[in-house]
Amino acid sequence: MNYDTYPEIRPGRKTLKRIYIAVMLFIVGRAIQAACRTDSTVRKEFLNFKDGFAFSLGVYPFGPWMVVGRDEKGRAKYLGWNPEGKKIPLKMNIKNVESAMLVFTFMESTSVAFARNRFMVDGDLVDALAIVRVLDLVEVYLLPKLIAKLAVKRYPKWSELSPVKKHLGRIVIYTRALLGF
Repeated sequence: MNYDTYPEIRPGRKTLKRIYIAVMLFIVGRAIQAACRTDSTVRKEFLNFKDGFAFSLGVYPFGPWMVVGRDEKGRAKYLGWNPEGKKIPLKMNIKNVESAMLVFTFMESTSVAFARNRFMVDGDLVDALAIVRVLDLVEVYLLPKLIAKLAVKRYPKWSELSPVKKHLGRIVIYTRALLGF
């Protein structure tokens, strides 16, 4: 049997799934920036990072990505979709498009995806787990409670917040994410 005569089969690029993931990464990146300015828990997480900290989250091997960094005031700043030429100490890649679809269609939480080895992390694991906590909080703000319970490991008990403050926080995060500040 001659193995040299068989052509190599390359998988398709799954364009529609990549477009969906790119849109979700854009929304989540801008929402992280907005949540850092609105929610004290997200702000505290970003204050714990070193100066010049940035992380990228994307799909291996062809993308898409999002890049979020910490500015000099300790706040999150969405830096775009292209990690090329940027100093990024923490790179988090989802191993393939199908795993990314499980995470971004909220069929699997980010924590469960980490546990099932769907992520590759290049950088400090402590920082990566802090980013997972931030992603969980942002998903709670962005999604309705029914879907957010599927997307996060543990839905927070917001008993200390009044319903007005909780919903106002969501509205502020949505507005800031849409407008980009």
